[in-house]
Amino acid sequence: MTATPTLERTAPAAARPPDPVQRAIARTAQVLAAHSVDWLRISLGLVILGFGALKYFPGASPAEDLVMRTTDVLTLGIVNGTAATVGTAILETFIGLTLLTGIGLRIGLVAMAGWLVGIMTPVVLFTGDMFPGGLPTLEAQYVLKDVILVAAAAVVAARALGARYVMADPEVR
Repeated sequence: MTATPTLERTAPAAARPPDPVQRAIARTAQVLAAHSVDWLRISLGLVILGFGALKYFPGASPAEDLVMRTTDVLTLGIVNGTAATVGTAILETFIGLTLLTGIGLRIGLVAMAGWLVGIMTPVVLFTGDMFPGGLPTLEAQYVLKDVILVAAAAVVAARALGARYVMADPEVR
């Protein structure tokens, strides 16, 4: 008896339904593309609003002395002491609220750009104090971690200016 060869019919790879893991990954990517920048904007707003809120209470902010010292140098002594701390508190509150609500976001981002320059300047202005013997103090580390805020602000600003995530073609990966 001879066996008759049979042709197995299989669906082309593109026509096969994706397995549950691939569907979950695709759905997660869609949700992240749609919402992650908003989550970043809101969390950034909460952090900056928290920074600002602490500055309304003398002695509550670990950055209070650094704020006073930096503002004094940047304004050539015109703004110093409590005025520097309260001014920074007001600025941080404004930025935090614009990020949280999305209302006036572009104006808030402009204010944030100036604020980011200001919070990073102690590294330049007080290099010797922040890096005695070439190693960063706790205060320097406090300032240097703000690089993360700069990166987050860049992502939020890109979205506010019209940038959008585009899902990659799964065939290209």
